[in-house]
Amino acid sequence: MDSFISKIRSLDAYPKINEDFYSRTLSGGVITLASSIIMTLLFISELRLYLHAATETKLVVDTSRGETLRINFDITFPAIPCSILSVDAMDISGEQHLDIRHDIIKKRIDVLGNVIETRKEGIGSPTIDRPLQRHGGRLEHNETYCGSCYGSEGSDDHCCNTCEDVREAYRKKGWALTNPDEIDQCKREGFLEKIKEEEGEGCNMYGFLEVNKVAGNFHFAPGKSFQQSNVHVHDLLTFQKDSYNISHKINRLTYGEYFPGVVNPLDGVTWTQETPHGMYQYFIKVVPTVYTDVSGHTIQSNQFSVTEHFKGTDFGRFQFIPGVFFFYDLSPIKVTFTEQHVSFLHFLTNVCAIVGGVFTVSGILDSFIYHGQKAIKKKMELDLNISFSGSDITGDQMQRRGIV
Repeated sequence: MDSFISKIRSLDAYPKINEDFYSRTLSGGVITLASSIIMTLLFISELRLYLHAATETKLVVDTSRGETLRINFDITFPAIPCSILSVDAMDISGEQHLDIRHDIIKKRIDVLGNVIETRKEGIGSPTIDRPLQRHGGRLEHNETYCGSCYGSEGSDDHCCNTCEDVREAYRKKGWALTNPDEIDQCKREGFLEKIKEEEGEGCNMYGFLEVNKVAGNFHFAPGKSFQQSNVHVHDLLTFQKDSYNISHKINRLTYGEYFPGVVNPLDGVTWTQETPHGMYQYFIKVVPTVYTDVSGHTIQSNQFSVTEHFKGTDFGRFQFIPGVFFFYDLSPIKVTFTEQHVSFLHFLTNVCAIVGGVFTVSGILDSFIYHGQKAIKKKMELDLNISFSGSDITGDQMQRRGIV
């Protein structure tokens, strides 16, 4: 048994030295203190990395199909009233959504940006007791009201009871409503009077759009839009204005849900129009993004980059639709972000490397300083002995001079 224990003892790679042979130095104490501080700081840094999740980024080809794209927006137009502002969306597949109203909220604002109290839907109250019927006569007491669409009826039983119904019927026909005062419904509801009342106001429009996941555009522009000879146009003659100020501030614009670390380059962007007529265009490249957190929850979203262009003119009538246009295209590459924790074994390996590395380097530095000091001291003693042996000074004289 003793021989076995002796064999085990002979394998000791860390032989012990008697404390009587220890030689402690000031430089060794300083190096020990400095190395302890360094090891502590490095350990804290490594512990923080271990406790916080690391994000791994990958680029893959986007093979998803048949999905929709959600566009969230919050844009303020300080010089265009809400009553004339509309939003349209269309894509390269030919699908169009004109004068979108669902999931969108408009807020009237004054010149200072304060929100004005929102009025109920509809424009005023009727000022004519007997509105014009579809057959051309006035409403009788025993009749049900069915307003005329002024030739834009879609069917024989189609009624236009409000100014908005007439405008919508005109839009579907591809006609422009040039003079609302000639329309009985618009005259009764005070359509032009409302627009004049809102002169000088602005509009904050926010909400979201659900569009096909293909290239397309959405835009904010005055007037009701319609197709005329396969061309997208807006009915601007209705409002009887010579120019439109499309200055705007993008409070928020995102393509999809929020995820940690996302940067939306258009958030907070402000642009001021300096010419009478203009069209502001944003060209956006949308990058599909998948974010997976440490718990395995996945967020399907998008990032985007953007460039801008302004098309303006100082003279003449409208050569293009005044408005703010967002043209977007989709990247074929998808970015995936995956959060994951560092394994405990990896953390333990790094801690051992920190302790061992600092301990080894400090030991080498201490050994270098210690042996350097010894070598210098020995050299100084040798030089002193040589100088003593070559002089004529006696031992008594050396003692009186304090040399020995």
